[in-house]
Amino acid sequence: MKNKYQGFTRVDLKRKGFNTAVQLNPSMGFMNGTDLIWQFPDSPKAALLIAHGCNGRAANFWDKSSGCPMCVGLPEERLLVLHALERKFAVLTISSVGKCWTFGKEIETVKWIIMHWITTNKLEKLPLVALGASSGGHFVSALATEMRFSSIVLMIAEGLFDPSVMLKDYPPTLFLHMPKDTRRMRMIAANMETLRRMGVDVKEVRCFEFPLTPNYFSDRIPGLNLACSVQFFEMLRDRGFVDALGYMRKDGRATQWKKALKEKHCFSEKHQLKDHIQEELNLAFAYHEMTSLQSDDIFGWFDSHIIVDQKPHML
Repeated sequence: MKNKYQGFTRVDLKRKGFNTAVQLNPSMGFMNGTDLIWQFPDSPKAALLIAHGCNGRAANFWDKSSGCPMCVGLPEERLLVLHALERKFAVLTISSVGKCWTFGKEIETVKWIIMHWITTNKLEKLPLVALGASSGGHFVSALATEMRFSSIVLMIAEGLFDPSVMLKDYPPTLFLHMPKDTRRMRMIAANMETLRRMGVDVKEVRCFEFPLTPNYFSDRIPGLNLACSVQFFEMLRDRGFVDALGYMRKDGRATQWKKALKEKHCFSEKHQLKDHIQEELNLAFAYHEMTSLQSDDIFGWFDSHIIVDQKPHML
């Protein structure tokens, strides 16, 4: 019997984090008006700050558990942390005070939090790196003028660069972006040229759209079984939300999938996973979303720029 899904390309997700022996078991704190969540691997080789995008929070990066009842474990965020821990990075996530990150006072607040965390946990000799997505990418690019990072990654963000205040030893910068957002891609190209003229090591990684498959959602989202994943995929196909090859016709945020989902009994008890599903739809469309699929590029970049003789983190 011919497989009715023959021709659909399955995204290779097996090696992307689900089979890791690492478990999420973070510590939580509240400092200077915001929450922070962190975890250490055995024998960490570096410390990683991750800054979320607008409407995000530190709790998105960690699975809900008795030790972190407020955590929600969004699929791409949690996989980034799992990859980081597996590569021996101590991970710190901090929530912005408002909807998006701001500059000025919040820069000073985060600097203080990071240094307090480093000192308290005796991490002074470890290299410090940072990753920021969207608003968090802009924030990290500005924070890098105030703190010494071995390297940074700006995800779906062109960054904020003012040559008049940037130091000559601005950290090596990787731009990880989605070229479907052509306006942002042009700004990234311009900023990469600015950094190159300053002698900064820069690189870009482009993230492209890919087709959905029947098992895509169960592969990416813990707690969502294969039967529901297949049912949801079939609904997307039957309603015309995906084309004949499985590609999203529109960004997930502009697709009325939530209304159609109410008719599916399989999801009657999984409303808490709607944000998880939304993220994966956005990722497949590849316009503007957090992604862990390029983790090898991200942590390869960090590894290639780790400084053994670490200078003080404060400039």
